[in-house]
Amino acid sequence: MSGAKGYCAIAEWGRNYGKEISKALGFTHEKTPCSATFCNIFRKIEIKLIESILGQWADSISNAVGISIDGKTLHGSSKQGSDITCLLSAVSHGLGLTLAQCSVDSKTNEIGKISEVLKSLVLEGRIITVDALLTQKKVSQDIIDGNGDYVMTVKENQKALLDDVKTVFNGPFSHLLRKCSDETIDMGHGRIERRFLTSSDELKGYSDWPGLHQVFELTREIVIKKTGELSRETVYGITSLTPEKASAKRLLDLVRNHWHIENKSHWVRDVTFDEDRSQVRCGNTPQVMSALRNTVIGLMRYSGITNIAMACRKFSAQPKLALELIGIRM
Repeated sequence: MSGAKGYCAIAEWGRNYGKEISKALGFTHEKTPCSATFCNIFRKIEIKLIESILGQWADSISNAVGISIDGKTLHGSSKQGSDITCLLSAVSHGLGLTLAQCSVDSKTNEIGKISEVLKSLVLEGRIITVDALLTQKKVSQDIIDGNGDYVMTVKENQKALLDDVKTVFNGPFSHLLRKCSDETIDMGHGRIERRFLTSSDELKGYSDWPGLHQVFELTREIVIKKTGELSRETVYGITSLTPEKASAKRLLDLVRNHWHIENKSHWVRDVTFDEDRSQVRCGNTPQVMSALRNTVIGLMRYSGITNIAMACRKFSAQPKLALELIGIRM
């Protein structure tokens, strides 16, 4: 649903099925609202309230331990001059439900907004995974203060920390240090992918990074079967999880599951719902539309649907099934 097409698609879906749909949804008129009405409502909705309600619902059904936090740029809205240019989301590992989301305007960045996302989550017993941009001491401290744990990628924006981590695995005495390793090998789509992770707790007590217990080195190797071409990438990371709570195998799973936020949320919103081309820009509309997309995706995944695009076509053609998804029977 891009631009005004988003409002039109919602309005047309309701009006295509007439009085029966209007009555089932609780409207007093024979017709559901038109696209202009949706536009006027969405732009004025209290966004923090709706995100809180939807986030609490998603959290209640997710039973998530691992939660990914990452940002997504709204390219279409940004080009139209919207104040909301990016959304920072917290998405559960596994089902890929959006548990929290906040807007990031052009005057700030994700670092300045992640505290807002963390405050809206129950952190106790949870493991927060982030990429290198959000690997910050304050973020780590906020998670620890909430009785949660973190797994973070470390890159050049934290050079001193990166150098310390690299020394554990590549320094002159690295062969003498305690380490644990695990690997996975996957084959599909014409390639072989190997992931090899080594972890160590040697930096505990040496580094002043809040809550740090282990560091890790992850190497990804991809071989293209047809050509034999090999590509290799090595990344480094830190975690507050102790070796007893997270072996090398579990860390490997957590790092891999972090990217569910791309595969199960961002990609679906862009490809299936055409979010990246959406040009809505007035008021809170860009975030409201995104919140509704997140909710639809969450409802489908919770009901066991894996092919979101196919399900959208089915629900569009069979409104009774769509209403049953939200507990309404006609």
